[in-house]
Amino acid sequence: MKTAVVTGASSGLGTEFVKAIVKDRGEIEKIVVIARRADRLEKLKATYGDIIFPLPLDLTDGDFAETLERTLKEENFEVRLLINNAGFGKLGNFEDISVNDNAMMVRLNCEALGTVTGVCLPFMKEGAAIINTCSIASFAPNTRMATYSSTKAYVMSLSRALRSELKPRKINVLACCPGPMNTEFLPIANIEKGTSHTFDTLPRVNVAEMAKKSLAASKKGKAVYTNKIFFKFYRIVAKILPTSLVMKMAKT
Repeated sequence: MKTAVVTGASSGLGTEFVKAIVKDRGEIEKIVVIARRADRLEKLKATYGDIIFPLPLDLTDGDFAETLERTLKEENFEVRLLINNAGFGKLGNFEDISVNDNAMMVRLNCEALGTVTGVCLPFMKEGAAIINTCSIASFAPNTRMATYSSTKAYVMSLSRALRSELKPRKINVLACCPGPMNTEFLPIANIEKGTSHTFDTLPRVNVAEMAKKSLAASKKGKAVYTNKIFFKFYRIVAKILPTSLVMKMAKT
């Protein structure tokens, strides 16, 4: 059965990815939605019907990989689209963020993403695709978001390397790099009005548009997708100017 797998599907960009796939499902027969909050996943099923396959998993739990692999085998799922969207960040100086939160960002944003990809790849055939939710934070290190921006640099690097490795299998890998979006990410990251001048002034990315256009870019075989001209320009500037200067410009 031709399947899409979406992690972090219970809210924000993940939910919008699910909506966009349902609307233009093409060959997709099932969407495996993964998140910790089972009630949110069941709500997706109630909304969109049997195309939704809820799979409540905590991706920071070391045993999740066995459950995911077993499910893919037992259900005879062929993964045509993998969207690694699960992740979180925290705003603050590195020493002011708890040791646990810093470790959990690495575990979820990097380790879990790599593990999910490793589990799903044997179930992917020619023409399949991977979308990794990255960030504009991957373009340069961000002060007061040191761990988060570092994890997203990892996602960008892994995405580009995997894209090259998987070309012989004709599996494309896209890093989608949104700017700030009005989702649960901001309050979880302790980003509220007044906590960061940068976040207060940056334009907001439309979440539904980000999902839709990332899927379109993936179908076109693109390597990276960034929404809004402002952030596209920042991506170019980050490649040209010295990193120390870009860091001052992007200081959070």
